[in-house]
Amino acid sequence: MIARLTGRLVDKSPLYVVVDAGGVGYQVFTPLSTFYSLPDLGQSVSLRIHTHLSEQALRLYGFLTPEEQALFESLITISKVGPKLAVTILSGMSPGDLTAAITQNDIARLSSIPGVGRKTAERLAVEMKDKIAKLDIALTPSQMTDEGGIRGDTLSALVNLGYKRSDAEKAVKALAEKHGNALSLEDMIKESLNLLS
Repeated sequence: MIARLTGRLVDKSPLYVVVDAGGVGYQVFTPLSTFYSLPDLGQSVSLRIHTHLSEQALRLYGFLTPEEQALFESLITISKVGPKLAVTILSGMSPGDLTAAITQNDIARLSSIPGVGRKTAERLAVEMKDKIAKLDIALTPSQMTDEGGIRGDTLSALVNLGYKRSDAEKAVKALAEKHGNALSLEDMIKESLNLLS
């Protein structure tokens, strides 16, 4: 079983990357959180690997951080959550935000991830809670205290306006670090739009 893959990054897309290791190109499926942090093509990369064998194929899933891999491996133990959906879930929000949404039983936020319906979101909130407690994934202060608050409302507004959730989260996080809780909801949305434009 392949547990780690180190080599030259020869191709990358939001769905998968190709790593050349010893003259062999390995196709590795990655979440967007890993994709955004990858080096340039031609550079060396080292990915943590989950090897998934099914009746149809042998697929490699790669992650840059132990938190991403631990969440992925916990997600695929949940009923009706396969590797493809697990990658989609990890692409929908950061490990810290996903952990916060599960621990806070935030069904609306979980079901906002593409491919995750309300029933799946409810199953995640129930079945992942105990697993999350054992993973010890750090939450930022905003993730711990802003449940349904201005930052959450701003994020929801941006996603509803058509912005990618990952981009919206980066904008909101940047503003939270700069201004703390000083901005009103209206100002947070305006400032976020400025950052995203």
